[in-house]
Amino acid sequence: MKIFKYGAVALSILALTACGGDKQQAQSGATTGDVSVAGEAPKRPECIAPAKPGGGFDLTCKLAQSGLQDLGLMDKPMRVTYMPGGVGAVAYNKIVANDRKNGDAIVAFSTGSILNLAQGKFGQFTEKDVRWLAAVGTDYGMVAVNANSPYKTLTDLVEALKKDPKSVSFGAGGSVGGQDWMQTALLAKAAGIDPKTMGYVAMEGGGEAVTAVLGNHIQVVSAGLAEVMPHVKAGKLRVLAVFASERLEGEGFKDIPTAKEQGFDIEWPVIRGYYMAPEASDASYNWWKGQFDKMLADPKFAELRTNRELLPFAMTGDELTQYIYKETEELRALSAEFDLVEAGTAPAPKADAPKTEEKPADAPAEAKPEEVKAEDKPAEEKPADAPVEEKK
Repeated sequence: MKIFKYGAVALSILALTACGGDKQQAQSGATTGDVSVAGEAPKRPECIAPAKPGGGFDLTCKLAQSGLQDLGLMDKPMRVTYMPGGVGAVAYNKIVANDRKNGDAIVAFSTGSILNLAQGKFGQFTEKDVRWLAAVGTDYGMVAVNANSPYKTLTDLVEALKKDPKSVSFGAGGSVGGQDWMQTALLAKAAGIDPKTMGYVAMEGGGEAVTAVLGNHIQVVSAGLAEVMPHVKAGKLRVLAVFASERLEGEGFKDIPTAKEQGFDIEWPVIRGYYMAPEASDASYNWWKGQFDKMLADPKFAELRTNRELLPFAMTGDELTQYIYKETEELRALSAEFDLVEAGTAPAPKADAPKTEEKPADAPAEAKPEEVKAEDKPAEEKPADAPVEEKK
């Protein structure tokens, strides 16, 4: 049964970016390890993870932190700041409405962020209101259960849903309409079930959902594959299906069945990257872009990315910006199919970012960072078997 294939452009780009880094580096004339590039280096480099510690956003910030520092592309430690709220909405509103000229900070985003923008969940702001910087890897959506669950296959889960949709409790980061919910909705649609009849527990980040399924507080978690792999390798979780076109390569991946091979043709790639404030100077933006271009071209970074269970995807600057605009439109259309966007409710994309410095009345209050790593040392990595929190 063919249900949905999101991100056809992303999938076609993977093959190109996996081998295109060296060419990109040659064109830029950059030398890996040289921290002096055109532009203005940040005085207090920071990566904002728009969720609680752990999970997809945290993983994305930690990847930039280790990549830039370990490869000698940054001579100052980068702190990681956690800013949960609205699965990215608080951080987006903060950087757009109250910190528009910040050239020191980059903010983690994922496909889930783009989906929320498409549905108008970031208030009056759209995808045109920030400077898209770099995408550094891709993940895939999946559904997983506790290793002791009676559901051994995706078919087992679907059969239970058909008998009684309310008998199965799903948990995920974000509310109805978010990326993780969308994955369960696509699965329900494939099974001929109304997604609105399913039992769904919304949580602030995928990490809470993973912790909940580990503790048997929910039966199924919908998240990104990278978020659960440490627990899968530890024998604590079982992935029933990954939403990829074919089985993934790499340690632990090849044993995970796709939804497609089990009769449900669903694909959901999850792009991970960073954006910057709308009025960050060109000098600051160009410095960050130059460093990411060099980092993505370095074979050592490919190893760091693999260690975090991510697959190759590399895109920066204008190319990424146009990609984001295109994907947002595609996700608006998908959201409309599930009645998640009413006519006239989603903000119309703007040609240029607004110039006002005032905070809109409907924007969330300025967030106070939940946790800020000390500026004089990098944020500490979590052990591989630590609970993974949020992907979106």
